[in-house]
Amino acid sequence: MTVSNGKEVTLEYTLKLDDQSLVDSNVGGEPLKLTQGSHQLIPGVEKAIEGMTAGEKKKFTVAPTEGYGAVDPNAFQEIDKKLVPAEAQKVGTQLEGKTAEGQKVFPRVSQVKADTVVLDFNHPLAGKTLHFDVQVLDVAQASSK
Repeated sequence: MTVSNGKEVTLEYTLKLDDQSLVDSNVGGEPLKLTQGSHQLIPGVEKAIEGMTAGEKKKFTVAPTEGYGAVDPNAFQEIDKKLVPAEAQKVGTQLEGKTAEGQKVFPRVSQVKADTVVLDFNHPLAGKTLHFDVQVLDVAQASSK
């Protein structure tokens, strides 16, 4: 059976960046289970695993357009420094907040200025080329719910 739309797929993966730094891996841990074609994965990964079979391994690269998108310059917001706790006023610090609609957001501190802090609301992997090493552990018919 091959990976195709609607199939239940069990994966083991390692994700690295261009500099070979490790972003994430579930090797030796809990396998990732998903339904192919349900947009649980970024488009580049769904396309790359299409047609693979259980036991098959594959290395592939995903460009930002097929991953988390380009860095959106409109996703940066400058706010008053008083709104950010002093200990969090460091470049790279991940913050947690809520939008006016109550949706959780996780901006990162991008810049600290004299009176303001610039927050980056882009996904942390936006603009990055992603390097995957994937093994399909199992492919099965989706269970009817």
